[in-house]
This record gives sequence, structure tokens and C-alpha cells, in this order.
Amino acid sequence: MKRKMMASALLVCVMALPASAQMADMQSPVDKAFAADMAQMDKGMAGAKMTGDADQDFVAMMIPHHQGAIAMAQTELQYGTDPALRQMATDIIGFQTTEINEMKAWQAEHPAGQ
Repeated sequence: MKRKMMASALLVCVMALPASAQMADMQSPVDKAFAADMAQMDKGMAGAKMTGDADQDFVAMMIPHHQGAIAMAQTELQYGTDPALRQMATDIIGFQTTEINEMKAWQAEHPAGQ
């Protein structure tokens, strides 16, 4: 089971590589920023320690996923001009930050392996 979960996580990361690599070839500052956001998220998700426990592994993968969403929202705020999307980005930062804090609190209350 643990091997299947690790293989699934690896597959998700490998599938994201072509898009990340394609974005890295783009030259504008915003394209570079989004590519860096994606690369950091991919690295965090790939580095999450898998335990075979669905709850533990879900939280371990979702924290860097949410951090990636926050980074992308910050990039939108830095470069974007559409008021509705800027508001959405602001909301994403708030919601995702709250959820990260909730997941970290859950991790503290439910140490892996116990």
C-alpha cells in the first residue's frame, strides 16, 4: 500500500513536469514567477514523507499544495491587473493560510506513527 501511494505521488509530480518545463522556457517575468511557484510546490509535494496513513499523507501533501496556491496568488497580486482576479488571489491567500494552519495543528495533535 505504501509503495502504491508513493508511486501515485511520483506519477502526479512526473505528470506536472512537462507543464513546469514548458513554463520555464517562457521569458516574461510573470511566466518565470509562475514557473518558480510551480517548481517549489512540486518539490514540496514530492518531498512529503509518505507513511501509508491516508490522513497523515493527505495533510503532508496538501500543505505544500496550498503553499503553492498562495505563491501563485501572490504572483497574481504582483503582476495581475484584473480587480476580480486580484480579489480572488487575496481570498486564496487568506483561505489557504487558514487551512495550512489547521492542517499543521492537526499534525501536532496526531503525530505520525502514533
